[in-house]
Amino acid sequence: MLAIGLLTACGCKHSPSKPVHALTPQEAAGRQVFVNECSTCHYADTDKGMYGPGLEGLFRKPYLTSGMTANDTRVRSVILRGFGMMPPMGNTLSDQELVDLMAYLHTL
Repeated sequence: MLAIGLLTACGCKHSPSKPVHALTPQEAAGRQVFVNECSTCHYADTDKGMYGPGLEGLFRKPYLTSGMTANDTRVRSVILRGFGMMPPMGNTLSDQELVDLMAYLHTL
């Protein structure tokens, strides 16, 4: 699991689909989780991959790059259990961080 306005802290050159200033407090908290835990492998504003797939429009697509349905259940499962090269984050993220991250991913 990885921008001008989005990932300034990591030096990336991409911004989210929803402007940072328009994020709700929960989405903003999820953005911080993304920056800390996901941005080294995933871009937020493009579907082009880095080490993992780009996440732009993640929930607007019918399928994930793995071929799985792009829905909360599948995305949450991939985050928690890992898939392919993605490591499991279940022991890394708190329940609240996961909820916040999911809210943020819906803004992409």
